[in-house]
Amino acid sequence: QVQLVESGGGLMQAGGSLRLSCAASGLAFSSYTIGWFRQAPGKKREFVGGITASGNSTYYAGSVNGRFTISRDNAKNTVYLQMNSLKREDTAVYYCAAKGYEVNVMPGAYSYWGQGTQVTVSS
Repeated sequence: QVQLVESGGGLMQAGGSLRLSCAASGLAFSSYTIGWFRQAPGKKREFVGGITASGNSTYYAGSVNGRFTISRDNAKNTVYLQMNSLKREDTAVYYCAAKGYEVNVMPGAYSYWGQGTQVTVSS
């Protein structure tokens, strides 16, 4: 049974930092691309960024580029999302998701999803 479990969310003031983790089990983790998505109330789920299976390539949405960094530790079956210079508009539930092959910005391209972790940024 595949499981993706996000952790590390919480309440942070604008300008602060948080690091989210996505721990995976039940799949050949080092063969999967991992994407991070977020969904704010009343909005569609949107792509935040992704990292290829090897970790050699990362991709980011324009809204977070330069502020967020994705990394992975395949020995620990874990992917990280380091979020710096947080803004109120970063408030959302953050999800990690797994797929084979290339990073894709469309949520429907991903096979497995975590349950999400809430990030709230206050001014």
